[in-house]
Amino acid sequence: MTKPFTTHLDFTSRAQEASRESAAERVFDTVDSEVKESTADSLGQWARAAFEKSNWSGLMPVQARAIPHIAEGKDLIVQSRTGSGKTGAFLLPMFDRLDPSVRSAQALVLAPTRELAGQIYSEFKRLNPFPGKLKATLVYGGVRYQHQTKGLTGGCQVVIGTPGRILDHLQRRTFTLNKLRLFILDEADEMLSMGFYPAMVALKSYLPGKRHTCMFSATMPPKVRLLGREFLKNAQFLGLSADGIGVVTIDHRYYKINNSMDRARALAGLIEFENPDSAIIFSNTRREVSFLTDFLQNYGFNATAISGDYSQRAREKAMDRLREGQIRLLVATDVAARGIDISELSHVFQAEVPLEAQLYIHRTGRTTRAGKAGVAITVATWEEEARLKAIAHRFEINMEKRELPSSEEIVARTTQRVAIVLEEQFRNKTKLERERLARFIPMAKALAEEEPELVAMLIDEMNQRRMQPGRQKKAQNRDTKGKSPRSSGN
Repeated sequence: MTKPFTTHLDFTSRAQEASRESAAERVFDTVDSEVKESTADSLGQWARAAFEKSNWSGLMPVQARAIPHIAEGKDLIVQSRTGSGKTGAFLLPMFDRLDPSVRSAQALVLAPTRELAGQIYSEFKRLNPFPGKLKATLVYGGVRYQHQTKGLTGGCQVVIGTPGRILDHLQRRTFTLNKLRLFILDEADEMLSMGFYPAMVALKSYLPGKRHTCMFSATMPPKVRLLGREFLKNAQFLGLSADGIGVVTIDHRYYKINNSMDRARALAGLIEFENPDSAIIFSNTRREVSFLTDFLQNYGFNATAISGDYSQRAREKAMDRLREGQIRLLVATDVAARGIDISELSHVFQAEVPLEAQLYIHRTGRTTRAGKAGVAITVATWEEEARLKAIAHRFEINMEKRELPSSEEIVARTTQRVAIVLEEQFRNKTKLERERLARFIPMAKALAEEEPELVAMLIDEMNQRRMQPGRQKKAQNRDTKGKSPRSSGN
């Protein structure tokens, strides 16, 4: 007889907050709760001047709690949702740290996308208490270098942009970070999702040893924690949930679809948009597991299935492949997934709302193994939505309803990721390799103008390899087998 699921787990919001705070304490010390929160009246001179230009009625919770620690120069990690006011949390105290008379980069802000970098840049210009004296330059990939070079060499004090292009400018010696005072990593989880980790590691060598670093992230999966340990010193952790007084272990979201016929395509779009390193996708039936696996494989994802139709040995083999990074997606029924122990999952997707409320807890809890945070995403029809809301109410889960990303938004996100990969590959080319590929630049320009389908085909093939890590690793091993180390050619 199959053992019933246990019911003693406490996944209420209060319990999640306590669990997450305990996990944070094991990696980073939490901020001193005795530190008095900032108010508009307690801000420094130039932070107050910037606040007065903002037209805000008062400081938002993340600003009130983070600014005192940033103003004191302490390295800080802040977990706060997008749209919570975190941009103001680092911009306001930044103005008190900058010297308009020093015409060198004193603050560097990294962002995952050109859109977010542009929003931060616009907010900087709007709040700037020293217009004309304090300047910022916006830097991102996919455009020509000239305009950015002009700004970077023109004596700007603040550089805002994406890691890859900023690294390019540092390698070209367009500007230096010798005078850097404040280093901000904004939406760190998204930067990793976009594929910027190699560029960020390379960028680290250009940072001065003595600096003040702050990192903001909506979620705290293992890779974000690793990033924090790499870039911050004796960092303190500040967690804020939607109500500003706690943190949530799991980021619960759901997306509504019109009918079940839209389920597979909606799920594939969400996976492509989220770009998880590894994830489990739950479905209620074996038949749906089989259908979803075939659909995702045809879409280009490296996915495999486990269900009651599979032997225990086959299930264990599939789980080993997920742990080792040979596959990204494991599609499973609840029964087949019992006993799964994979600690590095960042996402759990639910193709359908579970038929039993307790199953939701067991599914989504797989992203919190070993005290680690994760994202739980559910796709629900309008009939299933009521059942999902009842589950959220029963377990006191803060569940956010979101609109499905449009095809244009998915394409834009994927295009940026592909560009990041291409720029990273080009950045690692030797001088001789760059000379060799320069022969094909006229051909590339002609094809882009006359036969763009051929260029798109090559880009799509590269993107498919990116979506299938197991196949990519085999190709890399095959390419490097038997080769001796070589010099860079520079």
